[in-house]
Amino acid sequence: MRLVLALGLIAMAAAIVAPSFAADAPLIPRVDFFGNPTRAAGRISPDGKWLSWLAPRNGVLNVFVAPLGAMERAKPMTDEHGRPVASYAWSPDSTQILYATDTGGDENYQLYGVSVASGERRQLTHFPKARVGIAAVSHAIMDRVLVTANNRDPHYFDLLSLDLKSGAITPVFENDQGFAGFLTDDALTVRGASKPLPSGDVALYQIKDGKADAQPHEVIPYEDAATTQAIGYTYDGKTLYWIDSRGRDTTALIAEEVATGKKTVLGEDPRAEVGGIEASPLTGKVEAYAVNYLRTDWTFLDPTFGDDFKYVQAHLKGEVIITSRTHDDDKWTLATNASDAPSELWLFDRKSRALTKLYTTRPDLEGKALAAMLPVEIKSRDGLTLVSYLSLPAGSDPKGDGHPTHPLPMVLFVHGGPWGRDVYGYNGFHQWLANRGYAVLSVNFRASTGFGKKFTQAGDLQWGRKMQDDLLDAVDWAVKRGVTTKDRVAIMGGSYGGYATLAGLAFTPDAFACGVDLFGPVNLETLLKTTPSYWAAQNNIMFRRMGDPATPEGQAILKERSPLYAAAAIRKPLLIGQGANDARVKQDESDQMVAAMKAGHVPVTYLLFDDEGHGFARPENNLAFYAIAEQFLAKCIGGRAEPIGDALKGSTMRIEAGGDLIPGLPQMAAK
Repeated sequence: MRLVLALGLIAMAAAIVAPSFAADAPLIPRVDFFGNPTRAAGRISPDGKWLSWLAPRNGVLNVFVAPLGAMERAKPMTDEHGRPVASYAWSPDSTQILYATDTGGDENYQLYGVSVASGERRQLTHFPKARVGIAAVSHAIMDRVLVTANNRDPHYFDLLSLDLKSGAITPVFENDQGFAGFLTDDALTVRGASKPLPSGDVALYQIKDGKADAQPHEVIPYEDAATTQAIGYTYDGKTLYWIDSRGRDTTALIAEEVATGKKTVLGEDPRAEVGGIEASPLTGKVEAYAVNYLRTDWTFLDPTFGDDFKYVQAHLKGEVIITSRTHDDDKWTLATNASDAPSELWLFDRKSRALTKLYTTRPDLEGKALAAMLPVEIKSRDGLTLVSYLSLPAGSDPKGDGHPTHPLPMVLFVHGGPWGRDVYGYNGFHQWLANRGYAVLSVNFRASTGFGKKFTQAGDLQWGRKMQDDLLDAVDWAVKRGVTTKDRVAIMGGSYGGYATLAGLAFTPDAFACGVDLFGPVNLETLLKTTPSYWAAQNNIMFRRMGDPATPEGQAILKERSPLYAAAAIRKPLLIGQGANDARVKQDESDQMVAAMKAGHVPVTYLLFDDEGHGFARPENNLAFYAIAEQFLAKCIGGRAEPIGDALKGSTMRIEAGGDLIPGLPQMAAK
């Protein structure tokens, strides 16, 4: 069992005059940041005989496998040509690679299996226009997994049993009651389900013999619904673990004795949520938990596990993340996460304590002058503490205290969600922008998750208002600190970060010099009308956080907070990037904004990618967009820019508006 909090997109930043130290520093090619990694997502097979990773094949990330200790004998397991493998896992018996792909970013993932021995590839699910995911695996049942699929009803997911040898799919639980999540044990038996209520509360039901009880056995109030959940059983079924915020602000890790119902608090931290868990692959018993405030701090419940983890922490650079463990727990794969170095993957043999480096994810960045990330605390105007992350160009901060030798142009890079957070560590956007001469600031504004339920709920009904105020307060902090000046700040982000960019330019027209919006919603009314059908179970919580479109009061809030209706107020340059197949923020969102700006004769550059969804997966499209963003930011606030060159080659980008506003773009696009 490994719990990792979902993170949304990370924030971005900008600058104006390229300082002398930046001019002297080598310009790192964009491809080193946004091209395919050499290797990524490395794991060891459960039986400890194989290593797997993602690497380019046909210019697309595919899964490779090699015998342990013989990476030179690697062979490709997948042969995707259009889009990279979205995610993959080992089958419990180590005989197959299971992986998922969608079509053009539509998020309708299907599951595939590839035999390690023969290389035979099978499509395991055949549900057109439906979404499939792996729901549960067992340490004891090797030939079967549970999957979720919404093929029967697009609004809700059923649980299905998938036989990995025959490919047979058998219904386990048909979800006709509107459940949003399920709880299973190591025998792959469904034990519980959760159901959001119209009030925003969440009801928990027990499931026995495949049927849910008529009445919930408990109801989690709205205030705790997003931060309280049962996360799994020990393999013997005697202990159920919870992440629980009831009766406290930040979540605690709790162990419940199933037979008696007795609950014991294993750990908590008043600063931040329990955000990561390591459990034994032998027993399912939790051995350690992590809390991430400024950085990640681990607490060890098992002394032997703790000794080994501390050992690898002492010998590797940056924070350490266990990416996989063998069934008998004698070997781990470890990823490093240092803010100023590319990630590495290591193999750790627990018996001999031998550490073996397997690869560097982006070796072209090794030895380059990368920017250190500084965690900082910023006070909002009403007294909240905003955990934030500042990156300054290498050489601009000789003391390493976040005070550059002189003010820099700055990019405020806003994370998505908004119910996610920014974290410490290597960040390609921060490194790219810092190398171009910009200070980069990412802010965990109210509504961000991980800092307690009060902090998250302080963002309720505050889209475009107090959430936006937090971003403005962070800019003021940077100005007062001497990081930047008020006239040299750009705002950039994706998803909610794109919304914040549009809101910043529309609601506070003089606060930013320009903005870069990636697939950000512009009309909150149409956004909520066009969310994916399978979000239906969560919509009432969304309405409570954003504004209820079924009430006059909610309608007024949604309209007032929509940048679309303030488009005429925008006076600063705007660059928009959008995927045509986005299932979350439809293309129509960006289309509406561009139409409104054209009607008001406000300059805007709009780039549309025909084979992308919510986030760009193909490196060719990322390289094209960020090449253009470089020119845009350099023109706006004066940082450095690598020439566009052949960055548009292979991209599906279409220039829908304002190509002539970007230096060199019309000429490059015409080639």
